[in-house]
Amino acid sequence: MEGDLLVYGAYGYAGSLIAERAVADGLDPILAGRDAERVEAAATERGCDHRVFSLEHPAVVERRVAGADAVLNCAGPFADTAEPLIDACLRTGTDYLDLAGNVDVLEATAARDAAATDAGVAVVPGVGFDVVPTDCLAAILHGLLSEATELTLAIDGLGTVSPGTVKSMLRGLDRPGAVRRDGRVETVPAAYKRRTVDFPTGERTAVTVPWGDVSAAYYSTGIPNIEVYAAVPDRVADAMVRGRRLVPLLAAGPVRRAAEAVAERVVSGPTADERAQSEAHIWGEVAAADGTVARARMRTPDTYDLTAATAVEAARRVLAGAAGEGFQTPASAFGPEFAEAFEGVEREVLTRPERVVQ
Repeated sequence: MEGDLLVYGAYGYAGSLIAERAVADGLDPILAGRDAERVEAAATERGCDHRVFSLEHPAVVERRVAGADAVLNCAGPFADTAEPLIDACLRTGTDYLDLAGNVDVLEATAARDAAATDAGVAVVPGVGFDVVPTDCLAAILHGLLSEATELTLAIDGLGTVSPGTVKSMLRGLDRPGAVRRDGRVETVPAAYKRRTVDFPTGERTAVTVPWGDVSAAYYSTGIPNIEVYAAVPDRVADAMVRGRRLVPLLAAGPVRRAAEAVAERVVSGPTADERAQSEAHIWGEVAAADGTVARARMRTPDTYDLTAATAVEAARRVLAGAAGEGFQTPASAFGPEFAEAFEGVEREVLTRPERVVQ
C-alpha cells in the first residue's frame, strides 16, 4: 500500500461494504466516524485501527485527519460532511475522496480546485455509483463527438437504497430537479421532463432527476447542456408531478429531520442476495449543433457493490498519485475507461457519430 487511508463513516451501509472491500483487497484502512461504539465494532471485526471524531470542531478534525495520506468520506448527507473534511484535508495536505452525488455538493467541491491545487491535494468526489459509470460514459461519448453541445444520460435500476441514500435525497429536496443550460446549473421542478428511453430491458419511461452528472459530467467533458433521467413507472412519474407542491414542506428542517430519523430506523439497505440479483443500465446520447449524434449504453452490477469496488480502487489510485492535484472527476482523474475495469461492467456503442434528419 502506498499510504494510509482513513475511511470516514465506515459503519454506514456503503461505508461497511467499502471497509470490507478495502480489507479484502489488501489495504489496511483506518476506520472512523462519530459513533464510538459502531466505529469500534467495525474496526474490531476487520482488525483495523480506528478513530472516533465528529466534524463539529475543525481543530479536532484536522488532528484526526493529519496522520492519513487520504480520506475517503462515506458519511452522508455530504451536504453536511464534505466541507469540514475537505477543509481539514486542505490544511493538512491530505488527499480527499467521497461518494457524493448531490449536484450542489459537487459544485461546491469543484469550486475548491484552486485551493486544492495550491495545497498540493487531490480532491476527487463522486467515486461511487454516483457518479463513476455515468461520468465515464459521458466522457466516452464526448470522445466520440468532441463538438457535442448537449449530453443526455438515463439510468435504470435504482431500486435498492440505504439509510444514507434516503437521507441524502431528503437533504437535496431544496433542489428537487436540476439541469445544466449554457454551462450553468438551473433548478427545475421534480420530473421536469419525461421521455422514453431504450434500455436493454426494453423501453422505459424516464424523468429528469438532479443526478450528480449535471455537475460532474460538465467538468469531465465541457458539454454545456446536460440532462439526466431516471426510469420510473408512469404512475410514479405522475405522482412526482402531483407532489411538487409538497416539496417545500418536505424540505423544511423539522419535517426533513423527522423523515431522516424514520429512514435510519426502517431502511436497512439491500441484502447480499438482493444485491446479487440487481443490476443497473445507463443510456447516453451526445448531440452537436449540426444535428450529429452518438449514443452508447452501459450495464453495471448492483449500485452498492459497484460503489465498494470503485471507491476502493479510486482511493488506491489517489494514494499512488494518479489523480495529481486539485479537483477531479472520476473520469478526468482515472480516464473514461475507469468504470470498465470492474467485473460486470459492460459498454456498448449504439450509434457512432451520424447526422439525424429532422
